[in-house]
Amino acid sequence: MSLFKELTKGIIRENPTFVLMLGMCPTLAVTNNAINGCSMGLATLFVLAGSNMVISLIRNVVPSKVRIPCYVVVIAAFVTVVDLLMQAYAPAAIYQALGIFIPLIVVNCIVLGRAEAFACKNGILASIADGIGMGLGFTLSLTVIGGIREFLSTGSLFEIKLIEGWTHSFMLMGQAPGGFILLGILLALINWNNQRKAKKAGRLWSPPGLDCRQCNLCDLGKN
Repeated sequence: MSLFKELTKGIIRENPTFVLMLGMCPTLAVTNNAINGCSMGLATLFVLAGSNMVISLIRNVVPSKVRIPCYVVVIAAFVTVVDLLMQAYAPAAIYQALGIFIPLIVVNCIVLGRAEAFACKNGILASIADGIGMGLGFTLSLTVIGGIREFLSTGSLFEIKLIEGWTHSFMLMGQAPGGFILLGILLALINWNNQRKAKKAGRLWSPPGLDCRQCNLCDLGKN
């Protein structure tokens, strides 16, 4: 598979949020506006690309029985770098809004999943492309959800007021229940569109999700 395909598959075909349904905790918790969603996505992108690169480099020297702890240490190192950089250079409001969800990237199933399913089996360039692609897909989905919630809540986008007469906030969209409702609507629309396309093409459509092609965690007990 070409590097371009590795880079683009995570944006649409294997989007972590809208297709694989991964990373739901930050997706619902920090997407009350577009800036927070975009910032969280970019932080995760950096960790994905960096950890994939290092894990691809060390994949042949790490014993299989301890590979998961080693992967977690590598991921934690990049998360620490992101946390310190954001604490030093990001606006205080963004850093405070993301809060505990930056350190929690360590246990984000997207990051560990790509390490175990892809980086430990492929070369450096392909692993970096995979990490960037998945990170871009995650960033795009969080920004879209955050932008819609922000607009429906306050009539603004990226903290720019688009509807001046919008003086009373729609509180539901700015809180967790609004995130659940919006995500459900978006997933329903995406699945309906995919089902319609499959029907037109005469193909059998099955709902998206994780299967054995995305991971090999079942093999842990065999090694």
